[in-house]
Amino acid sequence: MARKKQPEETRQKVNHPNVMGLHAAVVEQPITGTLETNFMPYAMSAIVSRAIPEIDGFKPSHRKLLYTMYKMGLMTGNRTKSANIVGQTMRLNPHGDAAIYDTMVRLSRGYGALLTPFVDSKGNFGKAFSRDMAWAAPRYTEAKLMPICGELFRDIDSDTVDFVDNYDNTMKEPTLLPTTFPNILVSANSGIAVGMASQFCGFNLREVCETTIAYLKNPNCDLTETLLAPDFPTGGDLICDPAALREIYETGRGSVRVRAKYRYVKSENLIEIYEIPYSTTVEAILDKVADLIKAGKIKEISDMRDETDISGLKMAIDLKRGTDPDKLMARLYKQTPLEDSFPCNFNVLIAGTPRVLGVRELLEEWTAWRTESVRRRVHYVLTKKKEKLHLLKGLKRILLDIDKAIRIIRETEQDSEVIPNLMIGFGIDQIQAEYVAEIKLRNINKEYILKRVEETDALRDEIDDLEDILKDARRVKKIIVDELNTVMKKYGEDRRTSIVYSHEIETVVEEEVVEETPVHIFLSREGYFKRITPQSLRMSGEQKYKEGDGLRQSFETTSHAEIMFFTDRCQVYKTRISDFDDTKASLLGDYLPSRLGMDPGENVIYAVLPGDYSGSMLFLFENGKAARVELTAYRTTSNRRKLTGAYADKSPLVSMIRITEERELAVYSTEPRVVIFQTALLTPKTTRSSQGVQLINLKKNYRPERICPVEETAISNVSRYRVRVLPAAGALLKEEDSEEKQIGLLE
Repeated sequence: MARKKQPEETRQKVNHPNVMGLHAAVVEQPITGTLETNFMPYAMSAIVSRAIPEIDGFKPSHRKLLYTMYKMGLMTGNRTKSANIVGQTMRLNPHGDAAIYDTMVRLSRGYGALLTPFVDSKGNFGKAFSRDMAWAAPRYTEAKLMPICGELFRDIDSDTVDFVDNYDNTMKEPTLLPTTFPNILVSANSGIAVGMASQFCGFNLREVCETTIAYLKNPNCDLTETLLAPDFPTGGDLICDPAALREIYETGRGSVRVRAKYRYVKSENLIEIYEIPYSTTVEAILDKVADLIKAGKIKEISDMRDETDISGLKMAIDLKRGTDPDKLMARLYKQTPLEDSFPCNFNVLIAGTPRVLGVRELLEEWTAWRTESVRRRVHYVLTKKKEKLHLLKGLKRILLDIDKAIRIIRETEQDSEVIPNLMIGFGIDQIQAEYVAEIKLRNINKEYILKRVEETDALRDEIDDLEDILKDARRVKKIIVDELNTVMKKYGEDRRTSIVYSHEIETVVEEEVVEETPVHIFLSREGYFKRITPQSLRMSGEQKYKEGDGLRQSFETTSHAEIMFFTDRCQVYKTRISDFDDTKASLLGDYLPSRLGMDPGENVIYAVLPGDYSGSMLFLFENGKAARVELTAYRTTSNRRKLTGAYADKSPLVSMIRITEERELAVYSTEPRVVIFQTALLTPKTTRSSQGVQLINLKKNYRPERICPVEETAISNVSRYRVRVLPAAGALLKEEDSEEKQIGLLE
């Protein structure tokens, strides 16, 4: 008979073998029951006991290791073999020696995974920035605790934290470490549990302490004023995005971008990378660059190698001749892990419950927990002092008649009756009587007893002070602040990761590699631009222009050259010849105001091929002044296509010319007069908006007309018009010097 169809709920079949090795009947069990009885305990164990850090900033494995080293006396003295530490830790952590040693490596100074390491290591502990650099076995390395661990265990024996039994109930271990600073924010931590994960970035110890102090004084303080940004032990440049940082600080989730630091060694034509993002490794970077080279996407690198040694990380990139190192690095940042993001997920256990908290909430939880630890310590000390005071009060009773005490002890026949007889004889309780009975014979003198009794008044003052601390929350807060100041001054260090704001980073647009070829370019008076190859120019006929238009300038150059167009609106537009397509002489060409996105009514008046930006520009204005501006004033480090304020706007521009070397120029006015002068008389300026100096003295209703090199004029008697000092009025133009030569404006 067919079996009845099972409900949609999945069921698990369990076979139970009997004593004869045969299988009994199948027992069906709902899978939800299996999940509840088997999977959920495992999931909670992974979350609570393994992967997620608690408010002291440690996972159980970290805490067990550090506490074992503390109990071994490794706060002081010499280092001991790591194998010894691992073996001792197994009394608290039964998960195997390999896991324990891996934990110790991560906490060590030699490995370099933490800004503030807790294990002082000796030997090969590997490196956090290397994937393949394996650490030595524990029998070869040694370790002890770093001095800052004193802040982790301060007053741990003064009931500051709870203790529980270890896994086999043979010893006690702390549930938390009483850290005197918010280690949860200082130590980078990551963990993957079941169904959730945790990822803490490290912050600078000094900044964390300053922020905590500011928070204790004002819970509504601006955290970004003191907690600048995450800090990583591998350094690098953190690209600061204020909005992203605020999101991390408020929600505990987000990411930050970190890029490598490099320097260019000009003498060897190579790039040295000496700091990389925390989230990557040297090998990952080398592999990615090698893939790009094999794919033909990076052609500027001749070799790349890892030169890391005992002095620290270093990768060397050998460049091919003519490579711009900054542009290459900009491409590598974009295509390799040399720039990487670090995700943040501040998931922490609070009273056994995982919670994702922002920085302010973490500080709130830590200060509440630390406040309770301090109060417990004060209460512990108060209890001890009260007990001592109680004993001294009993001793004071004995002081009244020491001989009586001796007589009572001597005349008592049985040892068990000594304490009751002292209690009856002096009216003291059992604890006081036992204390008196244990005093050594040599100390039964008035001097010893008087000194002990004198402590009574001091103890009363101390007890009153401790009781006042417990009643006054401000005094507890002051204790925490004082401890934070001590940690900050004693162990604070400068930031390792520099902060760079995103607007400070030059954005390089990756250009398509085009073969460099010779070209002829033509600019018309109305702003039409043509790029023509030599072959096409030889085969073409006459240049075509619109009616009334004509040639303004022409150049011979290459397709990779940069070109600048000056306009009548005091602006200059920068582009490359490669941005224009080849055309023919029979066509009009590209209309520059439309092609370059100029303002309405704006027109091109002059073109310059800057090349290496040598030389200068000379501007002649209607008021007779001339300004000589160095061409380097138009150089930009970014791909800016438009520069405003290309020249002064106080007087209309009449003419302009590029000066590549000192030469004689002729200035014509409408009178007509001519001034011929040496360009060396004009001092070059670095400010584009310079109004210049007076070049020609003008009569009323006259103005300058144009400026050009002397060799391009029809003047035969040059000495008639030449001047030695500026400004000058010049000489009237003679008729025989007025014929214009038909020479184009060539550069």
